[in-house]
Amino acid sequence: MLPPMPPVSATFGQPAYGGVPQSKGQPFPQPQFLGEQNKAFVPTAGPPMQNGQPSQFVHPPAGSTSYAQQTSVANAAGSFVSQSPASLLQARNGVQSSQMSVVNTSPGAPPVFRGSLVNEAGKVPPPTAHATHPPSAFPPPGVCSGSMNAAAVPQNTFLPGAPPGGNSDVSQPTGSTYGNVPPATVIANRPPPKDTMPAAPTLPSCLPSSTAQSLPSDSVPSSTVPASQPDPPSTLPNGQPPVLSNVCSGTGPVAPAALPPSTHSFPLGVMPNVQPMQQPAGLPRPMPSAASMMPNMPPSPGNIVPPSQMIQPNAGRPMPTNAIPGMTPVARNMISGQPPMMPLPSGALPPGVPGMPPTAGIGMMPPGGGIGNTMPPNMMGYPPATGTEYMDGPPGAAQTMGMQSAGSAPNAMLHVPGGAPPMGGPPNMMGPGAPAVPQQKPRLDPNLMPSAVQVIDEDRSTRSGPFPTGYPTAEFPPLTTTEYIAQDQGNCNPKFMRTTLYVAPASSDILKNSQLPFTVAVAPFAPLHPNEMRPPVVDLLDLGPVRCHRCKAYMCPFMEFQDGGRRFKCPFCLASTTVEEPYFAHLDHNGRRTDIQQRPEQYLGSYEFVATKPYCKNGVRPKEPAFIFMLDVSYTAVHCGLVSVFCRNIRRLLDDLPRDIGEQKSSLRVGFATYDQTIHFYNLKSAMGQPQMLVVGDVNEVFVPLVDGFLVTLDEAEVAIQSLLTEIETMFAETRITETMLGPVIEAGLDALKCADRAGKLFIFHTNLPIMEAPGKLKNRDDRKLLGTDKERGVLTPAIDYYSRLGEECVKSGCAVDLFLFPNSFVDVASLSPICTTTGGSLYKYHYFEMQKDGERFLADLTHDISREIAFDVMMRVRTSTGLRPTGFFGNFFMDNSTDMEFGVIDSDKAVHVEIRHDDRLPEGDAYIQSASLFTSCSGQRRLRIHNMALPVSSDYNQLYRVADSHCLVSFLFKQAESMVHEKAPKDVREAVTSRCAQMLATYREKCSEQAPLGQLILPECLKLLPLYGSCIIRNDAISGGSDVTVDDRAWMMQLVASLRIEETMLMLYPNVFPISDLQLDQPTDEVAFPASVRASYENLSSEKAYLIYNGLMMFVWVGLGVAQQWVQDVFNANSVTQLNTENHCVPERDNAYSRAVRRVLDRVNYGKARRMKLFVIRQQDALEAWMKRFLVEDRSSSMPSYVDYLCNIHREIRGLLS
Repeated sequence: MLPPMPPVSATFGQPAYGGVPQSKGQPFPQPQFLGEQNKAFVPTAGPPMQNGQPSQFVHPPAGSTSYAQQTSVANAAGSFVSQSPASLLQARNGVQSSQMSVVNTSPGAPPVFRGSLVNEAGKVPPPTAHATHPPSAFPPPGVCSGSMNAAAVPQNTFLPGAPPGGNSDVSQPTGSTYGNVPPATVIANRPPPKDTMPAAPTLPSCLPSSTAQSLPSDSVPSSTVPASQPDPPSTLPNGQPPVLSNVCSGTGPVAPAALPPSTHSFPLGVMPNVQPMQQPAGLPRPMPSAASMMPNMPPSPGNIVPPSQMIQPNAGRPMPTNAIPGMTPVARNMISGQPPMMPLPSGALPPGVPGMPPTAGIGMMPPGGGIGNTMPPNMMGYPPATGTEYMDGPPGAAQTMGMQSAGSAPNAMLHVPGGAPPMGGPPNMMGPGAPAVPQQKPRLDPNLMPSAVQVIDEDRSTRSGPFPTGYPTAEFPPLTTTEYIAQDQGNCNPKFMRTTLYVAPASSDILKNSQLPFTVAVAPFAPLHPNEMRPPVVDLLDLGPVRCHRCKAYMCPFMEFQDGGRRFKCPFCLASTTVEEPYFAHLDHNGRRTDIQQRPEQYLGSYEFVATKPYCKNGVRPKEPAFIFMLDVSYTAVHCGLVSVFCRNIRRLLDDLPRDIGEQKSSLRVGFATYDQTIHFYNLKSAMGQPQMLVVGDVNEVFVPLVDGFLVTLDEAEVAIQSLLTEIETMFAETRITETMLGPVIEAGLDALKCADRAGKLFIFHTNLPIMEAPGKLKNRDDRKLLGTDKERGVLTPAIDYYSRLGEECVKSGCAVDLFLFPNSFVDVASLSPICTTTGGSLYKYHYFEMQKDGERFLADLTHDISREIAFDVMMRVRTSTGLRPTGFFGNFFMDNSTDMEFGVIDSDKAVHVEIRHDDRLPEGDAYIQSASLFTSCSGQRRLRIHNMALPVSSDYNQLYRVADSHCLVSFLFKQAESMVHEKAPKDVREAVTSRCAQMLATYREKCSEQAPLGQLILPECLKLLPLYGSCIIRNDAISGGSDVTVDDRAWMMQLVASLRIEETMLMLYPNVFPISDLQLDQPTDEVAFPASVRASYENLSSEKAYLIYNGLMMFVWVGLGVAQQWVQDVFNANSVTQLNTENHCVPERDNAYSRAVRRVLDRVNYGKARRMKLFVIRQQDALEAWMKRFLVEDRSSSMPSYVDYLCNIHREIRGLLS
């Protein structure tokens, strides 16, 4: 679960644009396998590669999965030839064109198109010594994408454990058009049905459908296999193998997998040789599935399918599985979207049940017990329901997830009230005349619940590497925790824009019934992988951006040219627009423009237009933006070391000011001001030699005493800036001023930008509550006892609206505010934060700041804030096709109308969520979404950044649940919950989140698995972690923080949640935990191999190890009392664990391999984060350990249920909704 470091930069011949979108109905050229010597893919259609050398990539490290390993049968080395953009376009479209002249001075630089194709230099993060090597180059278009046929069902089976000497030769699985998504389960002894589901234009039939997750019975053998180990073959008491069955009507049984998840798949069009496997001697016949029988009836011999007639997977190609340790694996995909099911225990078992021995009590194990430990008594499921009986279900009817009672069959199930009536099992499953034995309450093993760690690891192992974004509709993307390299094929990179549903619901009734949110998350300037292409810049000179004359949508790959190229049809409003003469080009025989290779806006999902004067304020082109640094120089700021740290380091940090692609130096202007009870401006004009101070004492009507000389470039004021920073530190060293102001300081900075007629950002470094008599004065209203109660809104909403109104004024002038707070007491973040949230700025807080402990973290945050990609004076609008309309907006911005989001600035760490609703029923075909951001670049150029996405339309619930993006959906639920905190009581917010999660799962249960008994909890595959993340949302301090957090901390986290990108949101909800003492070192190079992550539960922490726990905001190194003394000595320079210095927030630098490895890991997990995480070293059984346990989100807290308890609560609500 570690975020990857940027890979070493690759040398490109030419940037791969991903090819021109294929028009609908035109098949992509199928790949042709060359011989072993060539080891390459080439398309069967289109001219050969014309210009540019093949891209040279560094091969991935051992153990990683390269793209070639996932796609090529003939290529074992994992490399293939990369084609130039021209040849990719020709191969895809058969279009002949002239050579393009492309100049790259650094890899990954986007081209700038000015009539003919021109590519300017760019900036790419430098390679590091600890980089993760990139996979091979992109394949030609058509290898991994194209239109999917929903009726074509790939095959997949599970391999039973064969006895020694049995035949293990099996065939290879069928490839997935979605790129390594686990394929669907085959119906044994029957050919795959052709019309199981209604066909959708691009819905791949190989997506995972659902997982039947039933809560387990009480006891479990002590030899339960940990989740990190492969599952042994599980058998029934009579030696029969457990049977996994489909709940689809007419399906037969399939045998369970005994293999680890697969890391292989095959390209589109490559079909494996599937040969039936002979049944080994002595292998018992499997039991029939529930779907092949009538309810409560014994199995019919005619429906039993022997294993010899099952299609078996290749032993060398292990299949993906949802196998639970020691349990029958769960099929990932169902032909008709219906999963196998497992029963949910609802309570204690009454006496008198025949054949059931008593359940042994299980006590709580110590923290070092490891994965196999059981839950303590306070982590049980919900109380038993009256009258429930423990009975064997029909053979193969369900699958118990978790622990099994001693002597019972693996498929024993608990019936709950409202479910199917209890029934006796077959004769061989129950002993006649068995005595009645009282049973204890069932206890659920949390390690057998759906695991976020397992899901993330499986997605990384199967979907890392190149990811074609798809055309004509968007491909279902990997999880945000997976490192992938997007290849733009007409739909934008998912890092820029992704949606909760990759199928557009045909009507509002579907969304209303399911409660599935239909939203898009837009991060228009999200950071990219170094090997991903930045959006190219298109300059059409005086013509300006090409748009639809009716709805004003911008030219995109989905526009259809008509009438010989003289008109184009808009996919958003279906209007026809005349093509301007300078933009006209003839069409070829396929209906595509002959100049498409020079028009990125016609074949890429993301690009930029250079805007013309009508897009500028007052018709005047903007000037270069500015950064203004405003430093508090009161007694507190000087005494804590803030002034010294800032003055000694800011000049060095300014060398990293952002700049446009192709610029050698940044064009941004900078200015400096200080303040206490007055405001001090500094004239840095180079002709003066020394800086000049100008003081403004009237804080009620502030003004800027100078314009010329205040905002300068670094080159023209190098000497003056250095002299000023030296003087500031000495000038205020003896100050005794303690009371400060803040409102007039922001007003003065805004006025300075207005006078200079520039957009920009204010960096304000502030220490105390502004209690001085001046605009924006605040009072101390700290009362943490109100948190968690219905009265908490009194301290979490702004005390005055001054800073909100000032923020709106800043946005109108293209100004944003970044606020750095260094308080020693209450500073009223709730009242100050609107100045940041309204303008698109950021708020940083360093409580009890000390230069020695916190200086490095502050400088790291400031460096990232200054250097990250940024856009100024931004206006964003999301457009949708006819029948859809954006209605809800979540993020940090200002809205003056119902459609446009305005930002003073927006940077690479900010994202917004836009909720989409129906105006009318959608017609058959595709739905379209386009986000357009009008902004000023760092060089002062007005531009438009466009991102496009197309989705197939469907009214089938199965299809919606199969392509639900869990990370995007959970991120939206988190932001929506944060917005409700301002209006509702905490209890109401938690209930709303739980109710919506239950409604989504209940609708799936009702619409997609109707045959399952009510007592079974069935989770769709893509949303099987929804109960876990729902639990994380309601227990997060931003939503439910009580009196154990401060008012300022709670307010700070609330404003932070609204603007986080999805990746950071998921890490904040579910922290990463892994044993840092298990780092494996490569002795010659000290390279670090990271250990596997563990679940966020205290019982998974071994007292003999040290663990790193981090959530993007803070990190803990938890040191067990039994950790090796040598490791403690090498890393912390302590003789034993008890002598650790837990007051330091850093790992000391020591010259040994383990110390270097730990510090390297800490740097690596901090890389790319918007904020440097503060480190806490905690010994086992220390007082601070209780605080750290708050981040172990699967455990019970003082006021929140455990993950297992919450799962039971969700199931109770589901049963209530269904009954």
